[in-house]
Amino acid sequence: MVRYLSITNTFVILVASNIIKGFTFEENTCAKDSRPVHREYFYVGGEYVYDTSSQGFVMTGQMYVEHLTSPYGIQQPYPLVLMHGNAMTGTNWLNTPDGRPGWASYFLQQGYDIYIIDQPARGRSIWLHNSNMTVKTYSANLMEKRFTATSFYELWPQAKLHTQWPGDNNMTKGRMGDQIFDAFYASTVQFLASEVLVQTMIQKAGAALLDKIAIVSIEPKGPPFREAVFSNKSSRSWGITDIPITYDPIVNSSSDLSTVEIPSIHENYTSCILQKTPARTLINLVNISVLIETSQASYHAVYDHCTVEFLRQAGVKVDFIRLEDIEIYGNGHMQMMEKNNLHIADILHQWIRKTVHIG
Repeated sequence: MVRYLSITNTFVILVASNIIKGFTFEENTCAKDSRPVHREYFYVGGEYVYDTSSQGFVMTGQMYVEHLTSPYGIQQPYPLVLMHGNAMTGTNWLNTPDGRPGWASYFLQQGYDIYIIDQPARGRSIWLHNSNMTVKTYSANLMEKRFTATSFYELWPQAKLHTQWPGDNNMTKGRMGDQIFDAFYASTVQFLASEVLVQTMIQKAGAALLDKIAIVSIEPKGPPFREAVFSNKSSRSWGITDIPITYDPIVNSSSDLSTVEIPSIHENYTSCILQKTPARTLINLVNISVLIETSQASYHAVYDHCTVEFLRQAGVKVDFIRLEDIEIYGNGHMQMMEKNNLHIADILHQWIRKTVHIG
């Protein structure tokens, strides 16, 4: 079982091997100025359950996967799997809200095979409604405050640095009524409120899709054990997940994890909750290369260092890039859609080339 799949709870690129092949196809493009690509789609996972409302068996838990084959020829040893975050679908990767090529186009040009998913119970991955499933929707106001117009609200110290959201009018860009914002918000969808249910469904469907050899995580869900910025309530009781993951020595319950709070050394960063030493190891991740990349103006800038330190403490090989440290400034959380999106994609491509080896 791929226990660690559930860490992919926000924007993530997975470098993968052993992909299950699809069975339907058509020709399509992933951006209006792209060369035609070969496109196929298929579903993985899912199970039949009895549905009282339809008085018969229906399938639930399956995951939509879209496969794009590079028109430039496959030049990379392993394909990429692009996974979106809350309220989003796989359309995030195809092009930007203002019509520029997205990361899928960029990575196809570099010779990668691309797999794009809609998380289970999201977008084209059907979900079965029942009393145990509550859905949430992000309002346009929340999108402005957290993602597209953060400098207007300054809800965290770095928010005022946000400059990369596309648009010409600095007074209206990233806000309701702006054409680009409206195009972005129209693409958002409802999502299941239960993190436990979402992570469990992704784990099951993802295990049916791939075996991973590297993870590139764009501002992953965090920080460990609690929320930050918008609240400080307890969360992710297993450290980086809300569902069980494998530790060594074995943990039978999340309450077995002993933690300690480490004060922040920077006034704009949050303190971190880490394991007490000696720390348990995340045994299924120790041989996986991981990159965590964080933008300058995102709310993740406040706490992603905690996720990095937690993983390193647990024996995981983690590289950490703060974009401002490599002179890329002004990005928010939705960096794959922002003005310099392809510059950032190139940084990720260079890390993959350096880190992922054949054999």
